[in-house]
Amino acid sequence: MEGRLAMSHELLLWPLALAMALGTAGLVKWAADARTRVGAGVVLFLLVMMTAMLLGAAVYALAPSGRTAVLGLWVATALMSVSVFPLFLLILRSAQPGRSGTATSLAPPWGPFWPYVGSVVGLVLANELLMGWVFQLASGTPVTWSEGGVGGLSGMLAQIVDGPWFLFTMATEMAVTTALLWGRLSPPIRTVLLLQAGIMLLSPPALAGATWTAISIYAASGLMTVLFVYLMEYAYRTRQLALGFSAYIVRLLGVYALMMAGLFLWLVYGNSLAFAVAVLLEMVLFFDAVVRPDRLEAGDRVPWQLRPHWAFALLAGVFVSELFMGALLDAQIAGATFVGNLPAAPLSGTPLRIALDALYNGFWFIALVSISAWFLVMMGLEMGALVVLKIRETTRTELKLRLGIMLAAFWLFTVYFPSFWSTVPLVSATALSQVPVLGWGMGLGTGGPLAPAVFGAILVTYVLIGSASFLFGRRVLCSVLCNAPTMYQGTLVDAMGSFNRSSPIGRKYLGSRLSTTYSVTTGAVLVALVGSSVVSYLDAVGRLNVLVAGADPTVFLSTFSFGVLWYLMFVTIPYTGNYNCVTMGWCHWGTFSQLFSRFGFFRLKVKSREVCKACTTLDCAKSCPVGLVDMPGHFRTKGEFRSSKCCGVGDCVGACPYGNLEFHDVRHWIRARFGTGSKRARGSPLPMVSARARPGRLTTEGADPAAGVLSSAAPGAGLGR
Repeated sequence: MEGRLAMSHELLLWPLALAMALGTAGLVKWAADARTRVGAGVVLFLLVMMTAMLLGAAVYALAPSGRTAVLGLWVATALMSVSVFPLFLLILRSAQPGRSGTATSLAPPWGPFWPYVGSVVGLVLANELLMGWVFQLASGTPVTWSEGGVGGLSGMLAQIVDGPWFLFTMATEMAVTTALLWGRLSPPIRTVLLLQAGIMLLSPPALAGATWTAISIYAASGLMTVLFVYLMEYAYRTRQLALGFSAYIVRLLGVYALMMAGLFLWLVYGNSLAFAVAVLLEMVLFFDAVVRPDRLEAGDRVPWQLRPHWAFALLAGVFVSELFMGALLDAQIAGATFVGNLPAAPLSGTPLRIALDALYNGFWFIALVSISAWFLVMMGLEMGALVVLKIRETTRTELKLRLGIMLAAFWLFTVYFPSFWSTVPLVSATALSQVPVLGWGMGLGTGGPLAPAVFGAILVTYVLIGSASFLFGRRVLCSVLCNAPTMYQGTLVDAMGSFNRSSPIGRKYLGSRLSTTYSVTTGAVLVALVGSSVVSYLDAVGRLNVLVAGADPTVFLSTFSFGVLWYLMFVTIPYTGNYNCVTMGWCHWGTFSQLFSRFGFFRLKVKSREVCKACTTLDCAKSCPVGLVDMPGHFRTKGEFRSSKCCGVGDCVGACPYGNLEFHDVRHWIRARFGTGSKRARGSPLPMVSARARPGRLTTEGADPAAGVLSSAAPGAGLGR
């Protein structure tokens, strides 16, 4: 009987909640359109009236009785009566002779702008909290002073915000408000706001039950990934962002980072306070923007490639959000298996002890999540989508094929084999560690301790990678097999190659010359690799018992390098330059590959040195993701270029406006040696330097007119570089 009564109450409450959400959205639209003091005053008065009614209802809902009904009515009436006087005085003042202009003709921002916006947002927030509280009580769900270990007002706030009456109503208001302001919002802003509403609607704490929790976590994670891909692609396509919208983007990413952390804490530890705080912050951010939507398009349009701090905030916000999203998915899918592996050093004792334990917990949390299956799946979907968009815009078949192989390698060698293949019956992690390349894809450490049983797999791994690097260049590893190229070669991050030349640190590593800093970095990495390998081997044979942060030395080194340091370098691209794992020399696996590449067959060749001598664009150097700015000089003098830093991405080949560059590796050597392949003469068709032309000027004399090599550069050549 009580269950039927509660259900009937909810059937009555939901239409009322929908009506209030529509009413609030309409008032926000009115607030955004207000252009006079009187119009703004009316909006504030109506919002205060709504607050007063909800406050009176809350008084009654706390202890339903005739006495509290009267008390609630008095509270609501008193608040409405007080609020009407400022509006009345404002109307009288505007009606005075000579003051009509203040009521009708002031353009925004009028008067005290921030107090007005703050009042609207504050009243909307108060209405939502009161409505969530009242409706939760009316539906028969008590609101206590403790929730998930959080007591007092914080616990009460978490229960209200994390309930369906607040979250679903909030999502409805966000969607309806966006629809009402449709004509005043640009398409990118509409898309972002609607995706926000969808993510809010899919909040896992809103409803109890394992089914809703699982569905909402998967759907919200997918929708948030779509949002991140959209934002990054929008930044790539637009390049010059309005300051208002660019600031909104980084604030939103900060809120989502906190929201994902809050959802993880809620799912694993039952503490929903952080998620509730993130929801309130997103609500403030959203309504602050829509009350004055013109501010999102306001301000100068500044190229983000000249704003490294903004680019860093974008990458950091996306990474932290994805990190906790991956942890959330791991906890939902793997459950106790994943949670049991999380570090749990007690934060007690001296301040130094607490700091060290916190550092230990944080390090292993980041490392365990960043190498976990579902984090890599989410990052693969996100960054892989940007690679697919790059494939769509490039016209070079060879580049399309390499990018496609690169994506396949990511899903096979980074996701499937380490995380899923080893769970197949009859295949274990121990067996995986003895498989060449698969178990040792990043060199020492990833397959486990350096035990004698795995020497064969390690040796074959290095032989295979060394041989492939000798034959085809460093691109085998750094542009295909490693997981880094998928992160680096999507549209947005590829455009961040401009930071190689503009950032103070990136400029130190420009060119093919190995600087002193590069040599020191590489030397330190190799010393760490050799030292940890020796200690690991001695541990395995029982001569030593040395652990680093509780792990085998080579396992720790690999985990630190590819689970923590690599992502730190990724988010600091605006300060260190793109492909900094290559330019700065901290990757031991890449250092090994570059040794064989340096003396192998791979190089870049030009069809005509004369074309390079007359070229003034230098697009090949501008497009290089590792900052090999000295390649034009080599093309002009030698007709070819080879460097141990070159990772064979191929942007330079596509960027050349004359189609003058091409790769050369063992395949081309075989063709030249044995006379196989195309007989086409090198350098034709190409623009040639005319004797009658001024020095340094290219003409089309002697070139095939159908080639059109002067009139059309390769798509995206030098874009944003």
